[in-house]
Amino acid sequence: MRALALVDLAAIERNTSLLAARAPSAQLCAVVKADGYGHGASEAAAAAIRGGATWLAVATASEASELRAEGIELPILVMGALIDAELELALAANADVVAWSEYFLSKLSALGGGRVHIKLDSGMGRLGTRDHDLASQLAARASEQAPLELVGLMTHFATADEIGDQFFAAQLESFRQWSDRIVATSPGLIRHAANSAALLRDDASHFDLVRPGVACYGLDPFGVDPAAQGLEPALRLESYVARAERCETGQSSGYGRSFIAERPTVIATVPIGYADGWKRAFSNNSEVLIGGRRFAVVGNVSMDNITVDLGAEGGGVKIGDRVTLLGGDGSEQILSEHLARLAATINYEIVTSISARVQRQYAGSETELQ
Repeated sequence: MRALALVDLAAIERNTSLLAARAPSAQLCAVVKADGYGHGASEAAAAAIRGGATWLAVATASEASELRAEGIELPILVMGALIDAELELALAANADVVAWSEYFLSKLSALGGGRVHIKLDSGMGRLGTRDHDLASQLAARASEQAPLELVGLMTHFATADEIGDQFFAAQLESFRQWSDRIVATSPGLIRHAANSAALLRDDASHFDLVRPGVACYGLDPFGVDPAAQGLEPALRLESYVARAERCETGQSSGYGRSFIAERPTVIATVPIGYADGWKRAFSNNSEVLIGGRRFAVVGNVSMDNITVDLGAEGGGVKIGDRVTLLGGDGSEQILSEHLARLAATINYEIVTSISARVQRQYAGSETELQ
């Protein structure tokens, strides 16, 4: 198999259980948008449920519909913006939706109503309303006007992953003050704000429900080291050595000849590239693991292949040997956090970039655990 993503579902289960234990007073809503952050949405959802998740969250109506088609019955929150057709699909999937305008509530009512969460934009500056009065009016309308059903109040943090940043505290206080006024007269509403970073950073952000995403998959929401948070990375990306040939001084590898051998060496070709999610930013700027040893990626990453410098003696590498691009091999490990720093991005993007043509293989499934 040219490229394979191996997903440890038991790790997702354990991570979710750990996160639930860190927020014992709140329900846990596992975020499984973007195909479970590249891990597989329905498989990740099932593992998260075994780990204690009582809610699931996605970004789109189609994601909710796909989870329902897999037989998942837990409450599902669609957090993204929805056009009319998408709202109909979300309601058909019996999903909760998010509102921040009178227009949306009118559309929801016209379609027969549904379960709705009002979103205050406390500082993210994306979805939601910054207007506290409008947010309160929307909550009142959803609470009082059938066939609408007000379920929750929510916000989202912009800088929870930046330890020491004071904007997080300001957002938290803004949401608390606004939601306190509403729950004082409408008890039983579910308040939720915490993403993975907030959950781990500040118990005051937990309210009634927490919404961890990236941490469920064993990635550090602070972008440093999952182990420091007790998290286990759940995804391993691998390929194999398809070719290993001598490269003499002055010869090159890859488009643009960005690597030209300064001395004789052996170059391995590995059939994985940027169309699979292995970023072009890793050109001459990363390593892979073969037989528990680190080898440098040289030359430009192309759509379907990368080339690796095995050294003058070939490193003992043979055609067909496994190549680990993400994950561990022996005592060595390549983390998403490390790759993110090389690509000047975040660990979220590393795993969600792994494309559909990379086959997923699952271990620790419910069937295997029985």
